[in-house]
Amino acid sequence: MAAEFNKQISEMSDSELALKANELRKQLFDARLQKATARLEKTHVIGDLKRNIARCETRRSALKRQTAGKS
Repeated sequence: MAAEFNKQISEMSDSELALKANELRKQLFDARLQKATARLEKTHVIGDLKRNIARCETRRSALKRQTAGKS
């Protein structure tokens, strides 16, 4: 699963990565809310979402370093 996600984000632009990270943050919020109300059955989803957010942010910072190095 992580390999698929990494492949997807490697093809995204900075703005697309920002949108994806925000979408994942909303999903994380919903998952935490469900966990707090004991409606979340698959608690590993929270960790997966956190890791995917970190992957997006890492890719965004790599893109920024690349564009800063070119100018």
